[in-house]
Amino acid sequence: MKIVRQRKSEAIIPTASMADIAFLLIIFFMVTTVHDVDRTSVNLPAAFTRIENDKGSAMVVLSKQSDGEIIYKFSDGKETSTPVRGPGDISLEASRLTFNDKTKQFVIKADYDIRYEKIDEIMDNLRKAGATNLLLLTHAKEE
Repeated sequence: MKIVRQRKSEAIIPTASMADIAFLLIIFFMVTTVHDVDRTSVNLPAAFTRIENDKGSAMVVLSKQSDGEIIYKFSDGKETSTPVRGPGDISLEASRLTFNDKTKQFVIKADYDIRYEKIDEIMDNLRKAGATNLLLLTHAKEE
């Protein structure tokens, strides 16, 4: 009886579905990536107690340049923050948000070196625009 040797089959990697896998991975990473609303670097004040803000909160940013000029930025909580001219523009943008949602939360991200009268002016303008839920952004203070 003659023994027939079987030919070794070569390993074949199917490449037809590689493009599908690549697109699925791209979609997965796009959906799961968390986008920051504001990436402005500011020196935040410290606080012992902290409250977490709601996701999608509107953000008002006050940052100080090296020459002492204050830059105002505003974000509705969905889009990246954009520069605005001053407290009046922030009031206008906030009134657009509070018109649809009276309980919209606003987070004020202000530099530690900015005088409190500027922050108080922003808070007054937000209140005039109908905002009732205001938070000041801080970092945790070491005990």
